[in-house]
Amino acid sequence: MSDARMQSNELPTGLGVELADSLSLCSLRAGPGLFGIDTRKIREVLGATAPQRVPLAPEHISGVVPYRGGVLSTVCLRVLLGLEQLPGSHCVLVLDDEDTDEHFGLLVDWVGAVVTMGLTALEANPSALDPRSMALFDGAYRMPAELMVRLDPQRLRPSRLEESGLFAASKREFKGEKR
Repeated sequence: MSDARMQSNELPTGLGVELADSLSLCSLRAGPGLFGIDTRKIREVLGATAPQRVPLAPEHISGVVPYRGGVLSTVCLRVLLGLEQLPGSHCVLVLDDEDTDEHFGLLVDWVGAVVTMGLTALEANPSALDPRSMALFDGAYRMPAELMVRLDPQRLRPSRLEESGLFAASKREFKGEKR
């Protein structure tokens, strides 16, 4: 993987936990934040990809990418976090939507190592989190240098984001108009 964003960032691969009492998380970054997604929920990691924009789509929908003879809708984690979406190519994780048996993409800055965490190490979201973060985050793990926030792909589904009403307000400009 020659792309600089597809790198390990000195994360521990195990924290002394037994496999039966552990969970493997794929580490990823969006902005300064470290996040993790259960590896069993990830179908595939696409290399550097630039989504094709969709006119009038909500801002958190970064576009579509070609995927196995079809197209895959992608959600931009940076935008969901309130960060600016950066131009160019980014890594896309293909996630399974268990409810509809469909797939969607999650656009991130880079994908790192697989980290093994104990099942009991997950800490609940703090009650002081803003509503958008509460809708996205599934808890956090304490890492040696920082927190790793766990993301649940079901909370990141494009349809679920629309239903929540927390992410639907901002639409892209199309031909100079905001809709």
